[in-house]
Amino acid sequence: MTQTRGEDRLKIGGTLRPRILETDASKDVASKGATWLADLAKAAQEAGTERLVRLVRSDEDEEARALGAIMALSPYLRGSMLARPALLEMLFDTDVSAFVDERIEALSALPSPEMGEGDLMKRLREDKRDIALCLALRDLFGAGTVSKTASDLSRLAEGAIGAALRLGLREAGKSGKLTLRDPDRPEEGSGLFVLAMGKLGARELNYSSDVDLIVFFDPDAGICADPMEATDTFSRIVRRLVRILAERTAQGYVFRTDLRLRPDPGAMPLAISTDMAMTYYEGSGRNWERAAMIKAAPIAGDIAAGEAFLDELSPFVWRKYLDFAAIADIQDMKSRIDDHRGFGDIAIPGHNVKLGRGGIREVEFFTQTQQLIAGGRNPALRGRRTEDALEALTAGGWIEAQTARALTDAYWFLRRVEHGVQMVADEQTHDLPADEEGLGELAGLLGFESLPDFEKALTETFALVDRHFTGLFKDGRKGRRARGGAGDKDNAAVTRLLANEEDKDGLDAITALGFARPEDVARILRSWAYGRYRATRTEKARERLTEVLPALLNALSQSPDPDGAVAAFDTFLAGLPSGIQFFSLIASNPRILELLALIITAAPALSATMAQRPHVFDALLDPAFFDEVPDRDLMASRLDAFLEDATDYEDVLARLRIFASEQRFLVGARMLSGVVDLAEAGPAFSNIADVVLDALLEAVVGEFARRHGQVKAMRLALLGMGRLGSRELTANSDVDLILLYDHDEEADESDGEKPLPVQVYFTRLTQRLIAALTAPMREGALYEVDFRLRPSGNAGPLATRLATFRRYQEAEAWTWERMALTRARVVAGDPDLGKLVEETVETLLALPRERNAVTEDVRAMRGRIEREKPPRGALDLKLRPGGLIDLEFIAQWAQLTGRVEGITPGTPTADVLAAFDHTLEGEEGPLSLANSMARLAGVMQLGRLTPMGSNQLGDLPPRLADRLANALGCKDAEAIGPVLDETTEAVRERFKALIGDPMV
Repeated sequence: MTQTRGEDRLKIGGTLRPRILETDASKDVASKGATWLADLAKAAQEAGTERLVRLVRSDEDEEARALGAIMALSPYLRGSMLARPALLEMLFDTDVSAFVDERIEALSALPSPEMGEGDLMKRLREDKRDIALCLALRDLFGAGTVSKTASDLSRLAEGAIGAALRLGLREAGKSGKLTLRDPDRPEEGSGLFVLAMGKLGARELNYSSDVDLIVFFDPDAGICADPMEATDTFSRIVRRLVRILAERTAQGYVFRTDLRLRPDPGAMPLAISTDMAMTYYEGSGRNWERAAMIKAAPIAGDIAAGEAFLDELSPFVWRKYLDFAAIADIQDMKSRIDDHRGFGDIAIPGHNVKLGRGGIREVEFFTQTQQLIAGGRNPALRGRRTEDALEALTAGGWIEAQTARALTDAYWFLRRVEHGVQMVADEQTHDLPADEEGLGELAGLLGFESLPDFEKALTETFALVDRHFTGLFKDGRKGRRARGGAGDKDNAAVTRLLANEEDKDGLDAITALGFARPEDVARILRSWAYGRYRATRTEKARERLTEVLPALLNALSQSPDPDGAVAAFDTFLAGLPSGIQFFSLIASNPRILELLALIITAAPALSATMAQRPHVFDALLDPAFFDEVPDRDLMASRLDAFLEDATDYEDVLARLRIFASEQRFLVGARMLSGVVDLAEAGPAFSNIADVVLDALLEAVVGEFARRHGQVKAMRLALLGMGRLGSRELTANSDVDLILLYDHDEEADESDGEKPLPVQVYFTRLTQRLIAALTAPMREGALYEVDFRLRPSGNAGPLATRLATFRRYQEAEAWTWERMALTRARVVAGDPDLGKLVEETVETLLALPRERNAVTEDVRAMRGRIEREKPPRGALDLKLRPGGLIDLEFIAQWAQLTGRVEGITPGTPTADVLAAFDHTLEGEEGPLSLANSMARLAGVMQLGRLTPMGSNQLGDLPPRLADRLANALGCKDAEAIGPVLDETTEAVRERFKALIGDPMV
């Protein structure tokens, strides 16, 4: 028995050792392993590699046995080892990973100046065989993670592709076809770049994989001698690149190359201009191409041009709205793969570890689908690598951490099995061996101790992936054509009502759900199938509706009035501009149906918003919906992320509208569902306005300055007044604003291409701001706005210099203007000027004033409002006697007359009243001023979820009335009126006692 010395160990490491498992055929395999070891010893002796000779002749040495097992089980690796004894000898001195890194890094220097195409092809093939052998040994010995192996294979491919492209560019430069900016680095500034797709783009390449590439060029780079021949010239370079990489020679090949992922591959050239590509993707790009672009990465050529192209393409890949229709398309794609390949149940022999059930592709689809859904909003979800994307989905709350860990482990386990399958013969196959002998050999190659252990690991992994994939695609693997009639009997009967409103089984089924007038409900359902509404006109939309109808009716049946709920949904559907996305969304998220039913039946204003702008419903799918309401900083960071992909000023305005409408909708839905306390609603709506106004002001100033420049040392501060200033906005509040500015004393005009006088500049800037807020774009207006609280009201300039504002307030302001100032708060603009504005407002409010005169002005003003604008009903809590105006006037009067201390401008009314209550005797309990304010403000917040003009208690939908009763602590909706009467009567009595009777 021969033993190896300590220094005769291969520097591979690892704790796994390939082995030949004991089976009926294993003796023959073991005998072949010994024979191949002998052949390796002979080759090593001929090459003069003495340490390798000693190792392979050590028949009891575990490394020698492992090498023998590899040679017996993998013809491809056996050939590489027999041809490369010197490489194996080198591994006694050099760490295998260090060797791999060194050889890959050397590719960046290729081709050398004297190297021709033939020499480069030979060198790349030698590098590929050497590196592939080292990576296989490291992988099979367990000395490197599968992730590291995939990354190194990808780096090898990147280096080889880069070298081949450089040679093509260099030779085209020599022939006069191209004018290279730097012949030593021909790719720089060339405009030609290679996008790696799929696993190469994510640096997750298989052991024996094709490389999927798309080659684009920027025609504006201008390096072609004849621009009209740019496409032909660059296509010839691509054809040469493919030949260098993929042509089989005596040394083999480097990488099989696939260019079929490019746009319209049957018609498009091999190299495509970026202009042509953008036209294609924007006009004809499909969801599978969006999914493919998730992993796209520029790996060779003009990297800067490639990154610029991907940035420009970003809106195609990452949509502004949550994209649940992508789920259906990707499921269709997976179903077609299953149908074409004949994949059914999980069975180990012959199972395809990539495309089969529970396989690698399902982990990728699970990940990429959710990236496509939400990545437009959250750039953190746009990672190329599967493992990184799963981690990001966890961080964003889209999946559980346990799910991410389980799928990550499953992914890399299946990738290692895939590598083992491909190492056998260097074939791009993903099928497990079809017989027990082949499975046993693969298990041994991968270091398993027995075939049952291997089969158990595979079965558990496939089942885990299958469970998560099926959970995302809710209806599992049933073909779409089979749905609606092959499931539950009652569900099938319900869907038949879409075709026949008199179907007896269908009518019985909806009667059993609790609908009192099944014939009327059936007629409504049938009208949907007619395509009478825009949302159901397309066949695909009706198909999606059929899928979700049973669950939808079940959710609507849970409301107090199921028949009324169907009618309300019918009204909602009638206003919906398109149905595919919406039906796909609720089909993929059945749990959200209950909330949808609540909104449609209880909050007509929210339902109308959702019908006009269906994307607002996306907000309910945010994993953070049931968490706390985001604070201002978190909301600002989310808005910043959403605006990152804005392409121009108009897109910024559109995205601000999308963000604001969604966030307002989200606060309303949270109020309705009871997720948040009603007292949180005012600050939440105000936070939305704050961050949106801040971003809008910056965008407007930037756009305005493009033509008119800026005034020297100009600073702006946007002062929020009214409910915005005191952080008490409601769902449909307008915003009261004053724009203040300052600038260098000597400035006369702006410095732009078209300069404007200072006053004209700031007036037009304010007009531009108002237009940006109120313009009725496709996404609606951002806010209705009111600038009438500025000095001199409508008679004064739209924008006011701070010094002018101070002088006016000191000498000319009326009492009502001072009252308004108590709610002033800077919401956007220059921080230093904002601080100065706040100090100015505090100084102005501290000026001495005659108490009795202020009291009489406040009393008279309240009386005038009451006479000129009487309340329109019991729910007109703003105008009714003892309502919100009474409470707000008391708070402002208390501040102006010095009856409360330590209150800063912009403090919420309830907080001011709480401080005032402490100065009064007997002002505690449920009818204190502060508690009355909180009660009435909460009722108003919920009341704003009804259509405008709903001022009577009878106008409230039953479910909203129940929510309101619960918020007020009433036993039922009948008690709401008496509680409001008691509250407002108490407030009015306090107003009279403190300020006087306003109606005298």
